[in-house]
Amino acid sequence: MRFDLVTLNLVLAIAETRSITAGAQREHLALAAASRRLSDVETRLGVKLFDRRARGVELTEAGHALVRHIRSLHASLHALESEVMEFSRGIRGHLRIAANAGAIAESLPADLAAFSQAHPGIRISLEDLGSAQVLAAVADGRADVGVYVPPQHLEEGLRTHAYREALLRAVVPRGHALARRKSVDFDALLDHEIVGLPIGSSLHQTMLEHAQRSGRVLNVRVQVRGFDAVAQLVEAGLGVALLPAGVADRLQRLFDLKVLGFTEPWACRQYRLAVRDQPVLPTAVQRFIDALGAPAVPAPASPPSPSKTPRLE
Repeated sequence: MRFDLVTLNLVLAIAETRSITAGAQREHLALAAASRRLSDVETRLGVKLFDRRARGVELTEAGHALVRHIRSLHASLHALESEVMEFSRGIRGHLRIAANAGAIAESLPADLAAFSQAHPGIRISLEDLGSAQVLAAVADGRADVGVYVPPQHLEEGLRTHAYREALLRAVVPRGHALARRKSVDFDALLDHEIVGLPIGSSLHQTMLEHAQRSGRVLNVRVQVRGFDAVAQLVEAGLGVALLPAGVADRLQRLFDLKVLGFTEPWACRQYRLAVRDQPVLPTAVQRFIDALGAPAVPAPASPPSPSKTPRLE
């Protein structure tokens, strides 16, 4: 089955404006021509893409699937155009990385510096996102590589690679009752108010899940973005915290804190890389994965499902 970009762009415009008329106007098409194109593509696919309602149109399940592929296609075309144009400026590739704060603070800087030195022609951009947002950015094509912490729901069309392991440490004020210990378990931390990262961060989600499993309440007193802010609030006596070990050790030299070992089995976290699952990765992405020596993580077994792949003209 063959599609043209005009029709695909029209479907996306209708989905985003929730109106055939507005979608046609955005794509500079006459309403009659837009309606005919939409009717033709629905007939060829054998499914309805939109439910017509009094206040506009709503995507059907089939429509959602097509729009997801159209957005992925747009991202690929944009990446293609950007990468090819950069050759004219002497740049041999552009690597867009989205990563969670822990990876940026602990592991990525040295690896990015080494990669940049080995591949000076590849331009790197880095965005700080939560782990769930990282996976969404890779799935949507806004990032080429994502660095995240499981467990997160793996978006369809992605594959993962093992990257680094990192430990968690407990952080308490220097004069705190727990400061006399060398290490603590999670149950001991839950007896105190918590200074944490925002809802949606992988560390907050992990703490919340383990508190619920043990029948305890995660008593979060304050949530802030940024490890420095967490450290300052802990130093001020507003609570205790869990932080990545490398971050905690560094902040201990800047603030009046005590860093304790954390004895839970889940204190060891894994950073993983996520990339789009495609037969041939872009050159910059493949070189980055090779440079990190990041082995692929086998995907969970699932029954195959038939799918139709659109062909462009």
